[in-house]
Amino acid sequence: MSFSSEVKAELTRAEPKKKCCALAECYGLLLYCNTFTAREIRIITASEELAEALPKLFRRAFGLGFDVLPGDGGGKKSFLITDRDKIEEVFRAFGTEATDTLALHINLGVLENDCCRTSFVRGAFLAGGSITDPGKGYHLELATSHMSVSRELYSVLLELGFSPREASRGRSFVTYFKQSEAIADFLTSMGAPRAA
Repeated sequence: MSFSSEVKAELTRAEPKKKCCALAECYGLLLYCNTFTAREIRIITASEELAEALPKLFRRAFGLGFDVLPGDGGGKKSFLITDRDKIEEVFRAFGTEATDTLALHINLGVLENDCCRTSFVRGAFLAGGSITDPGKGYHLELATSHMSVSRELYSVLLELGFSPREASRGRSFVTYFKQSEAIADFLTSMGAPRAA
């Protein structure tokens, strides 16, 4: 298991204590997942722990389940929602409507409390984050294909007391940390003190 996988496994054990935090964690997952559109929500993960936690997290946050769950085989797991009513319910929870001309942004009203901001960032990292093995160097990043989401995440991290950097790589927008202390603080606040 890679160090990044170990960190994600530890983070999935840091279950949100309140429904608002479960909603915020799902928000981060969705904005950094594979597909979050008015037609389809698809989360693909190689993390067994996240695959196990996702259905419970979605039931707690939205009171709904996935339309397609992954099989028991190894490899990457794919979770899918295509039911229009379910997708509209998810978008409504974040204060927006599911339309074909959707431009993704972070609705900061969903993240009013620090605990919700932390849960949001944890979800974003679980879906779009990676970290190098500290024996090889120090680098933690969160990557998304949505420029506005990346810039708004940067602001959320500043509010939480972090000083990340930003970059673009092809079609991805990356928020990252290079300093070991900043990475350790980030991991501890997100719920992975052992990895920190």
